[in-house]
Amino acid sequence: MTDTSPLPPVIVLVRPQLGENIGKAARAMLNFGLTEMRLVSPRDGWPNPDAGPAAAGADFILDKAQVYETLADAVADCAHVYATTVRKRGVTKPVVTPEEAAQEIHAAQGRCAYVFGPERSGLETEDVALARKILTVPINPEFGSLNLAQAVILCAYEWSKQANLAQPTVTELGEPAPQEELEGMILQLNTLLEKVGYFFPPDRAPATKLTLRNLLTKPGWNHLEVRTLRGVLSHLNRPRER
Repeated sequence: MTDTSPLPPVIVLVRPQLGENIGKAARAMLNFGLTEMRLVSPRDGWPNPDAGPAAAGADFILDKAQVYETLADAVADCAHVYATTVRKRGVTKPVVTPEEAAQEIHAAQGRCAYVFGPERSGLETEDVALARKILTVPINPEFGSLNLAQAVILCAYEWSKQANLAQPTVTELGEPAPQEELEGMILQLNTLLEKVGYFFPPDRAPATKLTLRNLLTKPGWNHLEVRTLRGVLSHLNRPRER
């Protein structure tokens, strides 16, 4: 059976300046399942020796990255192009958030591209003019500077939310301990604290014990955690050799 699901979007970096930032962008892509990078006239040429270490294992994305002279060439096969920018550049185009863009991409026919500008200045007006839509995020107007990897990860994360990526393995926490086990733990702790004179003055003892009870019942201990703490308390209660 032919797979008719849309292809993942491509990440296009326009005139990126530092190899390290290209590597970090590749790492951000792979975190969320994107693997196709296109570079438009990288400042220091390509390949760049600083990119690999920053990619932290996403080197294959760098190895197969395609290089173009112009943005028009880089997105020639794309029917849906999103220019990422936080500035208005005199171009009247629809504006979407990363979440809205991701929804459109998952429903789109034809290839899609996220386009990111140089680290220092972002996309030029001519770059934005090539796009179908502008992608931007609500951001602090006093500090609207995102680094390249941050911008990539915002878009890639929103796309991944609808891509059915496998979730990381979650460690089973175990069944919560029954109240009887918690009561035994609390009694053991109170007995130990009474032996060392912790509940002083005596008239404050009920309030202190209530605070301890609230503390010890709040986390939702499982069997192993209760047994572990009771083992610690038993060890502390052993006579010390002199």
